[in-house]
Amino acid sequence: MQRRNSRLLIGAGLTVVGALTLSACGSGSGFSSDSATTGGELTSDSSQGLSVLIGSSGDAETAAVNAAVAAWAKTSGTNAEVSVASDLNQQLAQGFAAQKPADVFYLSTDALAGYASNGSLLTYGDNLANKDDFYPSLVSAFTYDGEFYCAPKDFSTLQLLINTDLWAQAGLTDADIPTTWNELATVSATLTTDSQVGLALGSEYARLGAFMAQAGGSLMNEDSTEATANSPENVAGLEYAQTLLNDGVMSYASEIGAGWGGEAFGKQLSAMTIEGNWITGAMTNDFPDVNYTVAELPAGPEGKGTLQFTNCWGIAADSPNQTAALNLVEQLTSKDAQLTFSEEFGPMPSIMSAAAEWKSANPTLIPFLDGADYAQGVPIVQGAADVVSDLNAQLESLKTGNAQAILDSTQKNLQALLK
Repeated sequence: MQRRNSRLLIGAGLTVVGALTLSACGSGSGFSSDSATTGGELTSDSSQGLSVLIGSSGDAETAAVNAAVAAWAKTSGTNAEVSVASDLNQQLAQGFAAQKPADVFYLSTDALAGYASNGSLLTYGDNLANKDDFYPSLVSAFTYDGEFYCAPKDFSTLQLLINTDLWAQAGLTDADIPTTWNELATVSATLTTDSQVGLALGSEYARLGAFMAQAGGSLMNEDSTEATANSPENVAGLEYAQTLLNDGVMSYASEIGAGWGGEAFGKQLSAMTIEGNWITGAMTNDFPDVNYTVAELPAGPEGKGTLQFTNCWGIAADSPNQTAALNLVEQLTSKDAQLTFSEEFGPMPSIMSAAAEWKSANPTLIPFLDGADYAQGVPIVQGAADVVSDLNAQLESLKTGNAQAILDSTQKNLQALLK
């Protein structure tokens, strides 16, 4: 389960430790405002090596990043050392508070706004030689106040996983794979028995938000300047999920004795789940005998919709060798490096040029990558992680709750962040 937990906490951006400390941390000092952007000359003190801080999903990721950084260091002649954080948000915040941040580090979408707003980050996105190769949705995820801050290192999307044995036992065929909400409700009912529910998922926005996206909604507009949480589209998305819950054809994983959707699916407490491609590691390691397939999530009233989760390679504005840091990031986000990372520990490459090779190597996972064309991320505004945490608490009682009231509360909280 180590892979899944790390992906949720780091990738989905729902931890709040960093969000609570960002406003007090990050000096951004030591350089002019120009030096923290691509408009100024990058620092290039080669007498000091680079420090790289990551949050790892396990030994495979740690080994892969260490190998990639060591290879770059050997070629470039610049020393670089990787440290694995036990609590990435906390250690990153502590480094900025002490004015000794890592030069290069994993940075989640929910942490971007706080560090960007206080000048802690180098705005280097437009300096990347491969900047036009990143998926547009990922560029948007790391664009704050009109500036592309950092290179997306990889990403995940949510899609539908189906237990093929339980599917066949229910008399269903490939022709029954749901492509609409009505069809999802129908097959969920067909798959629900005394021993299993048709569909199980987590009770948080990072899962239920997919229904909101399929209805045409989002928590905020594309550039996170306007709160849209209580839109009719979002209400429709949650009310659809509420109907499935009340009809007994969908359950929260916690209600059927599982810690997350992947566990419910692996233990065959549910015939389907909605998860990201990080589930593949758990299925291989913990549930190797469960046969499954992946399909794109069914389209809602406004078409296809899903959520994406990503991190970028942040570079500190206070780094004495920004030039080398940028060079390292370009290497770590190159096609060869990203395909190697994917093979070693499972993430999807963040660049479009790697798509064909990735699909060829991972034919059963193609729906996850196809989701990049229509996926949406979490709001990029300081404090959004706290608002999402509050929303998650309310979604736990969605079955008996009021979708409009839940989203009205979220709308109020998001609007307060924009004042």
